[in-house]
Formats: sequence, structure tokens, C-alpha cells
Amino acid sequence: MQAAIRQYPHFFVIALICLIPIVSSPVALIVGMVLAHLGWAPKSAQLAKPTKLLLSVSIVGLGFGIHLDSAIEMTQTHLGLIISSIVATLLLAFILTKTMKIDPKSGYLIGAGTAICGGSAIAAVAPAIDAKQQQTALALATVFILNSIALFVFPVVGHLLDLSQQQFGIWAAIAIHDTSSVVGAASSYGSEALTTATTVKLARALWIIPLAFISALLFGGSRNKIKVPWFIGFYCLAIAISYYFPAAEQAYQWIFELSKRLLVVCLMLIGAAITVQQMRQAGGKTLLLGVMLWLAISCGSLLYIMHH
Repeated sequence: MQAAIRQYPHFFVIALICLIPIVSSPVALIVGMVLAHLGWAPKSAQLAKPTKLLLSVSIVGLGFGIHLDSAIEMTQTHLGLIISSIVATLLLAFILTKTMKIDPKSGYLIGAGTAICGGSAIAAVAPAIDAKQQQTALALATVFILNSIALFVFPVVGHLLDLSQQQFGIWAAIAIHDTSSVVGAASSYGSEALTTATTVKLARALWIIPLAFISALLFGGSRNKIKVPWFIGFYCLAIAISYYFPAAEQAYQWIFELSKRLLVVCLMLIGAAITVQQMRQAGGKTLLLGVMLWLAISCGSLLYIMHH
């Protein structure tokens, strides 16, 4: 990482500029993509680990801005929607994968990424089903591209349909793949949307654990290879700390605001990691599968939310 900083100092200066509140999530993503296209950004391999770490730390920091009572109520209220959307998406992925004659593991990984939380779910499920590197890369590229599109499209649709802050937060958490873009889209919509989206999305992310175990049984993989994202546990711990030790409320709010800005920096780094090779990998039938699943969960959850 130090070598990358020495080689691309201007890139990291721009990344720090993204901490300024006037830089929005979509703008940060575009800036990253432009810098990568111009050859002014480190290679995606150099950015992968620091981006993943910074994203995880940022999500944990958001936990300090979540009220435990609200989190429990939100989870209980929308538990049915969370479970039904996961099951429906996985079933549809199975049917479409068979119908379209797509490689079963690639189709399953795209389904898991769409159903729960994008790259994190794919990373957790891939070793459990003994997926090959190409299959994992294909699923990640497909989900990644759609994830980036969602960051721009969802806020526009939300405003056109005049969705409330809470409605948009729930919709973003259910229908956008990765947590980074969920938070990015929700933060651009409003503070209440951000709190709602983060709470529901992390409640949804907890389903990575049972899904990974079930996946190992279905594909005959090893349950010992299951990787559960560590930030989920620390996120819950952050919520508990802010609840049981309210005296430091101002500090918690400062951490929460800083975490939101760090997520914008993450989106800039994510944009810089988008390559032409990824675009090519996510072509043909697998990209079509990803789009169909994404449209199904987006439209289905939106209709449900607007009528409840």
C-alpha cells in the first residue's frame, strides 16, 4: 500500500478530498472510475484489501448512530419481507439458471449476492461450495456493475415516486446488493433513510451465516471454509455500546458522521477498481441473469413497500 501511495500521490489526495461533505456518493464513484480510466489510480489488486478494511470499519462506525430499540423494532417489523425476498430470489435464481443453462455455481453465487448483500455474500458462499476463481470473479463482476448503477438510479426513482425516508431506506436495503451502495444511495436521500437502510441491510446480512452452511450441504462443500464477515458482529457491538453508555452521545454522533464520509471515500476507491476486464467478464447470460434477478427483487419489494 505504501508503494501505491508513493506511486499515485495525487490519487490519494483526491480520496481525502472526498471526506468533504460537498462530495456525494455518486460523484465519488464517478471520480474513481475516471481516474482508473486515465491510468491515474493504483491497480484494483492494490486497492482491494484497504478498501475492504475501510468499508468494514465505516459500517461498524455507523452502528454508533443506530438506536437499539429502533433496530430491534425495524428488524421485527420487516423480518417477513427480509426472509421472503431472500427465499424468492434464491428460488428464482435456481429456476433461471436451469432455464438459461448457466453454470450452476455461477448462477448460485449471483443469486446469493442479489438475495443478501452482494460481494460479502459471494465471498462467504464461494469457498463453502468450492467455487472456482473464474466463477467467483464472474459473479462479483455482475453484481458489482449492477450495484454501481443502483447508486445512481434508486435515489432518482425514489424522488419520482415520492417515497418517504423510511420507505426508501427499506427499499434500498432490500434491493441494492452491496452495503456500500445501500449506504451511499440512502445517505444521498436523507439521514432517516440512511439509518433505516443500514439497520435493515445489516439485519439482512446476518442471513449470510445460515445460507453459507446450507450452500455447503447443497453443493457438497466444506463447512470449515465458511467465512462470515467480522464487521457484522462489531456493528452489533457498536449499537450495544451506544445504547448502554449514552453519556458519550456526542462522541458517537461524531463517529457516525465520520463513518458516512469514509463510506464516500470507499465508493471512490471502489470506482477506481472497476476495470474493462470486469465489464467483459460480466457479459452474456450471467449479466442477463443478474439484471433479471435485480429487477425482480427491486420491483417486487417496491410494490410491497408502497402498499404497506
